[in-house]
Amino acid sequence: MSTGTDTAVPTVLPAPPAPAEEVRGPAPAPKQLPDAAAGHAGGRPARHPLRALGRRLRALALRSAAILALLALWETAPRLGLADPTFLPPVSEVAVAWWELLRDGQLGQHTWASLVRSFGGFGIAVLVAVPLGLLIGWYRPVAALLGPLLEVFRNTAALALLPVFVLLLGIGETSKVSIVVYACVWPILLNTISAVGNADPTLVRLARSMDLSTPRLFQKVILPASVPAVFTGIRLAGAVSILVLVAAEMIGAKAGLGYLINASQFNFAIPQMYAGIVTISAIGVAFNQLLVTIERRLSTWRVPS
Repeated sequence: MSTGTDTAVPTVLPAPPAPAEEVRGPAPAPKQLPDAAAGHAGGRPARHPLRALGRRLRALALRSAAILALLALWETAPRLGLADPTFLPPVSEVAVAWWELLRDGQLGQHTWASLVRSFGGFGIAVLVAVPLGLLIGWYRPVAALLGPLLEVFRNTAALALLPVFVLLLGIGETSKVSIVVYACVWPILLNTISAVGNADPTLVRLARSMDLSTPRLFQKVILPASVPAVFTGIRLAGAVSILVLVAAEMIGAKAGLGYLINASQFNFAIPQMYAGIVTISAIGVAFNQLLVTIERRLSTWRVPS
C-alpha cells in the first residue's frame, strides 16, 4: 500500500577512487659546483693560480730550451774532442774565469767603464734623434732639405769613421762617446721619420676637424701612434751602442769590456776572453728587456690583438 505522500530516497553516488600513489625514485644528487665556483662559495680553493703558474713555467722552459742546449753543447764539445779546448774551453771553465774576474774587481771596473760610455752616447742619441725625426717626418720642406744629406751619412759605417773621430777628438773618452752617438742616431732617426709619415691619415684628419692645435695633435695622435716604431729604432740603437763601443775600445782604451777581450786574447787568457764576451751578451739582453718594458708602459692605450 502506498501512503499519501511519496518520500524521495536520495541517491548516494560512490566516492571517486583515490588516486594511486605516485612512485618516485631516489632524489637526484645535488649538482657539485666547479672548482672555481666552489672556491668562491667557501669550498675548495680555486686552481686558476696553479694553472697560470704552470703555464708560466712551461713558457719559461720553452724559452730557455735553446739556451740550455747551447750551454750543453758548449760544455760537451770540447770534452768530447769535437772542438779544440785550447781555443774553445768548456763553459764551466769560462764560468770559473768569470767569477774570478768578478771577485778581484776587474770585471766590475771594465763593465762600469763600458756602461758609462755606451749609455751616455745612447742617451745623447735619443735626445737628438727623436725630436729631429719628428720634425723631419712632419714638415716636408725640412725632409726635402735634409733628405740627401741623411742618405749620405746613414750609408757610411760608424766604424769606418772611427779613425776620423780619433784624429779630430783624440783617443780619450770624447771620441768613444761620439762614435756611439753617431752609430745610434740613425736607427732612431729613420724609424721616427717613418713612424710620423705612416701615421693613420684618418686619425689626423679627424683631429684636424676637431680644431686641435699642432701641439695637441702631436700629443694626442702623432706621438701615441709613433711609439712602437720609435721604440723599435731605440732597441736597435741599444744593441748598436754596445757593439760599436766594444770595437772602439779594442782600438784604443785602457778600460772597458772591449779592452778586456782584446787584452785577454793577446795574453792567451782564452777563458777570460769568453767571460768578457758573455758579459757583453748579458748586458745586451738585459738592456733590451728594459726597453721592451718601457715600451709596454707607454703603449698601454693599444688594444691587444
